[in-house]
Amino acid sequence: MYTNEKILMAKNGDKEFYIIPKMANRHGLIAGGTGSGKTVTLKVMAESFSDMGVPVFLADVKGDLAGMCMEGVDSEDMQKRIEKFKLNDYGFKYQKYPTQFFEIERKFGLPVRTTISNFGPTLLSHIFELNQTQSDILNVIFKIADDQELLLLDLKDLKKLIEFVADNNKEFSSAYGNITKPSVQSILRSMIALEQEGIDKLFGEPEIDLADIIKTDANGKGMINILHSQSLILSPRVYSAFMLWLISEIFETMPEVGDLDKPKLVFFFDEAHILFKDCSSALLKKIDQMAKLIRSKGVGLYFITQDPTDIPDTILQQLGNKVQHVHRSYTAKDKKNHKAICDSFRDNKDLDISEVLETLGTGEALVSFLDEKGAPNVVDFAKVLPPQSKMGTIDDSTRDKEIKASNIYTKYIKDIDRESAYEILNKKIEESVASNAAENESKEMEKVKKAEAKEAEKLAKEQQKEYEKLLKEQAKKQSATEKKMKTAIRNVVKSTGSTLGREITQSLTTAIFGSSKKSANRVAGNIGSALGRNLLGTLLKG
Repeated sequence: MYTNEKILMAKNGDKEFYIIPKMANRHGLIAGGTGSGKTVTLKVMAESFSDMGVPVFLADVKGDLAGMCMEGVDSEDMQKRIEKFKLNDYGFKYQKYPTQFFEIERKFGLPVRTTISNFGPTLLSHIFELNQTQSDILNVIFKIADDQELLLLDLKDLKKLIEFVADNNKEFSSAYGNITKPSVQSILRSMIALEQEGIDKLFGEPEIDLADIIKTDANGKGMINILHSQSLILSPRVYSAFMLWLISEIFETMPEVGDLDKPKLVFFFDEAHILFKDCSSALLKKIDQMAKLIRSKGVGLYFITQDPTDIPDTILQQLGNKVQHVHRSYTAKDKKNHKAICDSFRDNKDLDISEVLETLGTGEALVSFLDEKGAPNVVDFAKVLPPQSKMGTIDDSTRDKEIKASNIYTKYIKDIDRESAYEILNKKIEESVASNAAENESKEMEKVKKAEAKEAEKLAKEQQKEYEKLLKEQAKKQSATEKKMKTAIRNVVKSTGSTLGREITQSLTTAIFGSSKKSANRVAGNIGSALGRNLLGTLLKG
C-alpha cells in the first residue's frame, strides 16, 4: 500500500520493506510456484501504483484481478491480517480502484486493436513461426505495401496483399529480389491457421490510443487497465506478440524524460515465460534493448512467472525490485534453477536463502528492493500485505456495467473499416479482369472479322470463276453461231454466183453482224426480189 510517499509491500515484525517510487522504473520480478501468492503481490503493487497516481497495465490470465474495481470484503481472516501488520496505522481501508477492461476477444472488455502496419513484420514472423527466408519475404511484402501506398489495417488486407504478390511474383521478383511462390504460400497457410485461434480480432481500427491507458481519474488515481486474457493465454504466440507489441508501442511513442520522482506507467507481464518462448535472436535483442532504454521514458516493467530462470539473463539482470515466493526443487533441473535463484540475490549472512526459499508459505517471500541510490538491498524474509480491493473475480453483470460506464466506451466499441489494401487490390484486380475481358473480346472480334473477310474473299473468287466460266460458254456459243453464219453465207455466195448475190450477201453480212433480225428484214425489204427473200429465209432458218 502507498504510505509516506513510498510503496509498503511487506513486513517482518516491525521491519518494513518498501519500493521507492523513483526506483520503480528500474523494473521488477514477482516469481513463485502455483498458489504461492503471486497474484496478491501483483494486486498490492498495482493498487499502490494507482494510489501514487501511476497508471498500470496488466494481463489477467486467471480472471481474479478483475475484483480491483470493487471494494475489498471484510472477513475474520482479513481482520487478523490487518491487526498482525498493524495496517490501521498506515491508513488501510477497503476501496475500489479506477479500472478499464480490455479484451481481444471482445466479450469481457473493450476491444483492444492495432493495425497490421503498426504491428510490423518482426512480430508477425514470430506469431506465424516463419523461418528466416519467409521472414525476409514478409519484410519485402511490407515494403511493397509502403511503395504502393497500401494501408494494412487488418488481416484481410495482409492476406489479399500476400495473394496479390503470389499471383504476380515474377513481376515483383524483378523489382524486389526473388520472391518464391512456395514461400509466399507458406506465409499464407500460417496466417490462415492462426485465424482459427482468433488472431484476426486483434487487428483493425480504432487502434488503441496510449493516452487512454496512461491517465488518471478525477481523484488523481492511476488508471488500472486490465487485459482479460483467460482465452488469449490459450494462444501463447498471440498473447506474447500482443504484449510485446504494446510495450514496443509505448517505447516508440513516449518521450525521453530522464529520472522522475515516480514512473509514468507500470507494465505487468504475467506468465512472462511465454513472452520469451521460441523468440528469434532478433526479437530477443529488441526486447533486451527496450528493457534497457524504456526506463528513461518513465516506464517500469514487472515480470510475473513461476521460475525466474525462464527469463533470459540479459533481461533478468535488469530487474531490480524482486519478490520471490516459494520455489521447490523436485528434479535435477529444479535444483539447478533453485541455486541460480539464490545466487541472484545479494546475500544475507543471517539467512539461509536456499532453505527459506523451499519452505516459504503462501504470502511469504524473499524480498529485495532497490535503495535510494539504486543498489539492491540484501535479501530478506517477509510477508506480503493484503490488498485493499476485492479478491477474486466479478460477475458478468458487474463487469458489463463497468465496461459501459467507461468514458472511452463509445470510442472503441464499434469497428471502423475504411478503404485499405483489401478494397484497393480488389478494385485493381476487377479492373484488370475487365481490361483483359475487353482485350479478349476485341481479339475475338478481330478473329471473326478476319474469318469473315477470308470467307468473303473465297466467295468472291468462286463467283469470279463462275462468271469467267459463263463468259467462256457465251463466247463459245457466239463463236459457233458466227461459224454457222459464215458457212451459210459462203454457201449462198457459191449458189448465186452473181453480183446480186454478192451484194445481198454483203448487205446481209452487215445487217446480221451489225445488229439483229430486224436489220436483216430491213435489208430483205430493200432488195424486194423473191430471190433475196428466199435467201433471207434460208439464212434465218439456218
